[in-house]
Amino acid sequence: MTYTAGIIGTGGIAGMGILGMHDEDVIGTEKIRASHAGGYAATDEIELVAVADVDESALEQFGDAWDVSSDRRYTGHEAMLESESLDVVSICTPSYLHDEHTIDAARSAADPEVVWCEKPIASQVSAAERMVDVCAETDTELVVNHSFRFTDKLRQLRSLVREENLLGDVASVSTQYRMELLRNSTHVLDTLVYLLDARAERVSGYITGENEAVDSLDVSQDIADAGGGGHVVMDDDTFVTVDCTIPRDISSMTLQFVGTEGKLYMNNDDGEWRYWTLEDGEHVETDLPGIDGSWTWDDDYEESFANAAGHIEALLNGEAENRSPGREAIRSLEIIVAFYLSHHANGTIDVPLSQPLREVTITSW
Repeated sequence: MTYTAGIIGTGGIAGMGILGMHDEDVIGTEKIRASHAGGYAATDEIELVAVADVDESALEQFGDAWDVSSDRRYTGHEAMLESESLDVVSICTPSYLHDEHTIDAARSAADPEVVWCEKPIASQVSAAERMVDVCAETDTELVVNHSFRFTDKLRQLRSLVREENLLGDVASVSTQYRMELLRNSTHVLDTLVYLLDARAERVSGYITGENEAVDSLDVSQDIADAGGGGHVVMDDDTFVTVDCTIPRDISSMTLQFVGTEGKLYMNNDDGEWRYWTLEDGEHVETDLPGIDGSWTWDDDYEESFANAAGHIEALLNGEAENRSPGREAIRSLEIIVAFYLSHHANGTIDVPLSQPLREVTITSW
């Protein structure tokens, strides 16, 4: 059976390349397989048939690159959703538009069974909650593209941590990644909540106000997204430190877990995962059971889009349960929002956020 897919938004993550990950001379001119379009191309049963964007030049460039028929390139997402019958719709627009475009897709005549939304899920918690609620009402599966969840290594590691008690009771986690919080730290925070299967309870944050991507990406609009971090107490009592203040060129995405049965060090930029088991009061380094090597951007990230599209194919076939649902994606977003709130209120923020605080928007792109 062949399923049909449409994409809203023709930016880098849709299929045309991202500054900082791909060579500048190919961005916008060549097909990039680490993308939503690339993921669909890697499946046996999903065909990309339609695309929409408000930028006609970008629309034509994307359509030509990915061989989308000229009569199925739509100026504006409303036209595509009114004209097409789609099994899955990708949301590849700026984060502040994710809620509008996801809700429009779920309620549209296109009637998709799955919406595959790029991370972060939204720019405000209340918007993310509306996305989840509308998708539940319309029986639409909302899959958020937290890439690590679609890699075999992280899934195996989660099984070791959650099901085989690799670390025992986790007491402390230290994390580091590059600025900015909404655009980048979503990766490290979702990895945190995924491995712990926990939610933040109390948050204390600090915001630097610095954003190196505004200049490098030539962003024209004013945005709040910046470097920052803080302390988080999870609802399982794990104490977490988060540092996303460091510029890209000197940063490494790291997580270090300390538990009652062992400790784990993950560095996803240097390609190093290390594990120590606690034996008679001493930490003894040993191999991670069943995991060959560490997670890397070059291999695991590149393959994550094909894996995610394959997972969507399995969802459409009724052969899987959603591995990255919207409700879980809210867990990383509410930590980020709480960092900003804590910084500006000069105090600790409780999670879940109260209703007025769920309306706070962190502008990004």
